[in-house]
Amino acid sequence: MQYVITLTANPNLAPLTDQHVILADMSLMSLGAHICSKRWLSMGSAIDIVFEQISMETARKVVSIALKNFPIDVNIQEIDNRRKKILVADMDSTIIVNESLDELADFIGLKTKVETITQKAMHGEIDFEIALKQRVKLFEGQSETLIDRFLVEKINITSGAECLIKTMKANKAKTALISGGFSYITKYIAERLGFDIHYGNQLIIKDRKLTGKVSTPILNADSKKEILINLAKNNNIQLNQTMAVGDGANDIKMLRCAGTGIAFRAKPIVKASTPYHVKHGDLRSLLFLQGYHEDEFVE
Repeated sequence: MQYVITLTANPNLAPLTDQHVILADMSLMSLGAHICSKRWLSMGSAIDIVFEQISMETARKVVSIALKNFPIDVNIQEIDNRRKKILVADMDSTIIVNESLDELADFIGLKTKVETITQKAMHGEIDFEIALKQRVKLFEGQSETLIDRFLVEKINITSGAECLIKTMKANKAKTALISGGFSYITKYIAERLGFDIHYGNQLIIKDRKLTGKVSTPILNADSKKEILINLAKNNNIQLNQTMAVGDGANDIKMLRCAGTGIAFRAKPIVKASTPYHVKHGDLRSLLFLQGYHEDEFVE
């Protein structure tokens, strides 16, 4: 069986070079692998190396060791069925750089307190629903205009996000934005980037003030997984034809369920849950992992 290693890097910080490719080749061949072909997907950013005669697990280990001192992401998969028909993406710290609740809390002088709870939840140290309720409670009595201020003043789209969505949609894939954050924000991001559908929790607002409560049922890790499953079922798409991406503990079930579940600049507990990791590249890396050449990108 043939497999493909995709090496990706950030060309603006530390470009991928022929020397890196040689190190990967040598490490594979030292264990008896046959290199079938190589293809640059973007010079300095991404290359595919197709090989056979050793397992994915062995290849992943040896190439990761060979390149451990370089800011390069190493991902390995079967060569077939790379291009996915569904993308489900987490929002906070994935599609956007921000953690939205933390940034909202900054407006009322509570960022440090909220940020501490957020980090515990994203590292899996505290139940997500408990953490969400604790944080939302701190906003009781605040004006609903806080959300508008966040969208105007603080929102920061992750590099490559727009290209990822536009390119997959141009290739007939369904795209969904899903977040344990708030639907007001997911709606804005989904419309701005062109997601087909979005899901988020609903803040309860009364008399234009935040009540410190969120509607139930709360969208959590189980919800994210179920949304992925239902989206695939409703579109007659097999789960192995889906891709999911996220960074926090509440994304793990979704990532494990997807055909390709990618831990994006993720917490250690999330990285341990999936073999697919992107730390150094941006969200265009998800296109490279599907075998897209940069000439196919829709910017």
